[in-house]
Amino acid sequence: MNKRLLLVLIGFGLLLSSCVPTKDLIYLQKKGSQQESTEVNQIASKPYRLQISDIITISIKANDPKLVEIFSPKNQVLEGNRTETALYYDGFSVDDHGNIRMPILEEVNVLGKTLDEVRLHIEDRLLKEYFNKEANIFVTVKLSGFRYTINGEVNAPGSKVLYVDKLNIMEAIANAGDITMTGDRHNVTVIRQTPSGYEMHDLDLTDVTAMKSPYYYIKPNDYIYIKPLKQKSWGTGKTGIESLSTVLSVLTLITTSLILLRSN
Repeated sequence: MNKRLLLVLIGFGLLLSSCVPTKDLIYLQKKGSQQESTEVNQIASKPYRLQISDIITISIKANDPKLVEIFSPKNQVLEGNRTETALYYDGFSVDDHGNIRMPILEEVNVLGKTLDEVRLHIEDRLLKEYFNKEANIFVTVKLSGFRYTINGEVNAPGSKVLYVDKLNIMEAIANAGDITMTGDRHNVTVIRQTPSGYEMHDLDLTDVTAMKSPYYYIKPNDYIYIKPLKQKSWGTGKTGIESLSTVLSVLTLITTSLILLRSN
């Protein structure tokens, strides 16, 4: 009787420890004495500044389209087919010196500049060197897709491209099919390229204060890694039913072993 009770207690303990608790699956929970509303960190919402290997698209328009044809690539991706391949070939890539190379204007340094600053710089050069105000020059500068890579415990890992100006980590994860039940939402790692090297930071996405982090809004070329929970390495199951099946199998094995040992 004591042995049976011991087996039941062991099985119950395994069941409790092997399930993934609901609190580990819910995003942005208000923990402790937190305020009712949470503001996003002002640092996180600042405009993105261009870095090496970024690709941007530049569209130049005027009253007479023929006047500005020579300043743009042959295929205007902003108006035509916005496939990743077209954007790669027709966009302007930031080289190792922080420059892009444009027709006629040649080298233009964009490293560390916002998209608006690049636009104003190009407009200023065009008006000073080639056109007057009556030409009504209109310049548009955009990122050629928001690129990031997500790996680990998500349903659709890989490199992603979204045509947006801003992207937070919750949207990035949702675009990857969400974190699996065995993914650790408490320690989501963001690896970010900076002019001085790479930065690595962990976010607890189960805590609403994650919205205050400068890593809540991701940047182009960020790498997001979702670690597995210990339940995955144990192989005991994600839900109570799966864990119960595993526990029952273990108990059956132990009971059978004890019966065989007694019979011998």
